[in-house]
Amino acid sequence: MQALRPTVLTSPAATAERPAQSALASPAALVALTAFAALALSGCAVMPGGELPPPVAAVHAATGVPLSALAVVAYPLNQPTRGLRLNADRPMQGASTMKLLTAAAALDRLGPNSRGRTELLVDGDPSAAATSPAPDGHLRTPLYLKGGADADLDWSALWLMLRELRERQGVSALDGGVVVDRTMFRPARPELGAPDFDEQPEFPYNVIPDALNLNGSLLSFDLRSDGQRLQVSPFPVFGGLDIDAAQLGLADIPCKDWDDHWRVPQFQAPTLSQPQPQPQSPEPVTPAARLTLRGSFPRDCQVRQFLNVLDRQWTTAQAIRQLWTSLGGTLTGEVREGQTPAQARVLVRHQDRPLAELLRPVLKASDNATTRLIFQRLGAAAAQPGEDTLPAAQRAVKDWLSTQGVDPADVVLENGAGLSRIERISAAKMATMLASVQRGRYGPEFLATLPVAGVDGTLARRFKGTPAEGRARMKTGTLRDVVALAGYVPDASGQLWVVVAVINDDRASAARSTLDALVSWVAAH
Repeated sequence: MQALRPTVLTSPAATAERPAQSALASPAALVALTAFAALALSGCAVMPGGELPPPVAAVHAATGVPLSALAVVAYPLNQPTRGLRLNADRPMQGASTMKLLTAAAALDRLGPNSRGRTELLVDGDPSAAATSPAPDGHLRTPLYLKGGADADLDWSALWLMLRELRERQGVSALDGGVVVDRTMFRPARPELGAPDFDEQPEFPYNVIPDALNLNGSLLSFDLRSDGQRLQVSPFPVFGGLDIDAAQLGLADIPCKDWDDHWRVPQFQAPTLSQPQPQPQSPEPVTPAARLTLRGSFPRDCQVRQFLNVLDRQWTTAQAIRQLWTSLGGTLTGEVREGQTPAQARVLVRHQDRPLAELLRPVLKASDNATTRLIFQRLGAAAAQPGEDTLPAAQRAVKDWLSTQGVDPADVVLENGAGLSRIERISAAKMATMLASVQRGRYGPEFLATLPVAGVDGTLARRFKGTPAEGRARMKTGTLRDVVALAGYVPDASGQLWVVVAVINDDRASAARSTLDALVSWVAAH
């Protein structure tokens, strides 16, 4: 993989694709851009079936990628019989352009104001003393921490929830322990035993959804080396975690290539399942877990990286204990996984941003993990009793496609983010979906989520100095053998076009210039 190669991150947001320089910066492409202007003056609006406009064809010919690997559909929104069609009905691997289906279906089925939530609850009758905080502040029944696909549940959000429990609800002692409820998704721990997408499952773009989603299942690590020693500092620091860096040797390699010689860390949970009381100590002490780092790391290098390397339940338990203790509270009993009783009442609630706001950074940055979380929310809303969440989500999106005039028969969905080798949709069906959404009730909200050419997101450095700059709004897609663009491009008269272009070939990255040339041709027309 190329575009999915992890980079040094400064926040937990998982970005699948890095912005790329526009291919139109090359001399050959600049000549083609001159041709775009001439073609626009000619008034040419319809190309013969299966042909590209001459300037686009010239750019593509230079790539050496066969036309059979390229699928294109481009037409004015209100004139679908005009424009271009090439291999339009062939199912193609769309990479991250598949996020468009998840986003559009979620806006329509869940609503733009839909919000994920995290709750702290207690069981039973509110008037029963045994299930309410006693005057002494002791909660003698379990506290339930219930995950609801809250995309914004970071460490500070959990701390604020616990602080509200402590100060507004008057709870000082959790005598009944804590039950962590991830059962919004079925199975509740989908990451256990799941096959790796590639050789780097620990990086943010590969995180498998969790209904609790505490800090995106990520922990920040600072790795610093000089000529002889390596220092590793996690944040936040959990007292029950030992980090063994003895197997991470130093090597004379460039700092920018630090992850080329990195191997997947190994996490070993404590051997005891619950904290053990210590003499003369009011708090149980949890045996330490061990994280072993492996491979090689550059000398004289500093990297800050978010990693998914710890067991989720262990991390959650450590966070709860540490944060609760910092607030002056006590916690006896275990922190375990389970299900919230139906009659439980909410003491504290946290909500993420409304979906329409959440989708904006998700699609602009091509955030795989949050897209998959939203996909699972669709599944949770549509699931029949006993049905697993992922197939329910796949069914929900296909059912929604039918309402948009798209036959889903040959559409293949896996996780809704395009981080897949099997997801497929034809350029024609993607274009039909985009046209339908733009005409629909949430067209403006959907349009606002897309990267703007030459301005932001994964298009920030593409289309600079072209007619598409600041005007085209498109989702990018990049995998090892895929490049794609799908979205909306205004032409020179301001008429909005739907444009979908996908290349599936082992040399796909070399033909990104074809997609840029096509979009610029539409914008200049």
